[in-house]
Amino acid sequence: MKGAKQNEVFFSTTIKECTLFKKLSSKEITSLLELFHIEDWPKETCIINHRKLFYHFHIILSGRIKMYQVDTFNGKELTLFLLTNNDVFDLFCLLDGCEHNVYYECLDDAKVLAAPMDTLRDWLNKNPKLYKNFLPYAGSQLRMLENTVSDMTFTNISTRLIKLILKNVNKSSKNLELINDLSNKELANLIGSTRAVVNRHLQKLKKNGCIKLSRNRLEIKDLNLLLHLLENQGGKNYL
Repeated sequence: MKGAKQNEVFFSTTIKECTLFKKLSSKEITSLLELFHIEDWPKETCIINHRKLFYHFHIILSGRIKMYQVDTFNGKELTLFLLTNNDVFDLFCLLDGCEHNVYYECLDDAKVLAAPMDTLRDWLNKNPKLYKNFLPYAGSQLRMLENTVSDMTFTNISTRLIKLILKNVNKSSKNLELINDLSNKELANLIGSTRAVVNRHLQKLKKNGCIKLSRNRLEIKDLNLLLHLLENQGGKNYL
């Protein structure tokens, strides 16, 4: 019973921190949580069954899950979003009721809350005021996709990599998070490049004294120098 109560508190906190469900009353949170159940997904779990995503909505409790596309001809991957705690998927399916042909893979052992799409839609129709929370979240995702497309069209690999690193620096601690232990292949998938090219640019940044590289670990060594490099390439200051 104690464990169940702890889970309820944990799930309630997660719901409150999720952008889509902020400012819910205690009664609304309790009602919403009744729709969800918890699922454990081991690391490297791949979800390629679009019907599963079409029928269920998920909130991430812990772990990182990448949302990606694959070229059917050459097998090249492009990571669209790197999702983590309090992120949700699939918002597009929830809003338009259509299948979304994307793939998901767990980069860590992950825990998610899952709810049937139809049940959640019915709940939202009874609580229509919450739909206003969806616009900022959907807008931020569209803006991220727009930036990704623009960078891949107009920006060189070096600038894209520096932007990726800076975007994931914690503004308080100045430490690199979320991508600090990803493989070069995963980093490449995030910026539309290849493992070999990313490795070459990382070695240049290491030689310049911007970063420190060790086995499966990327750390910031000189943040100001990294910012200076980006500014010299016409990039944006991310801090």
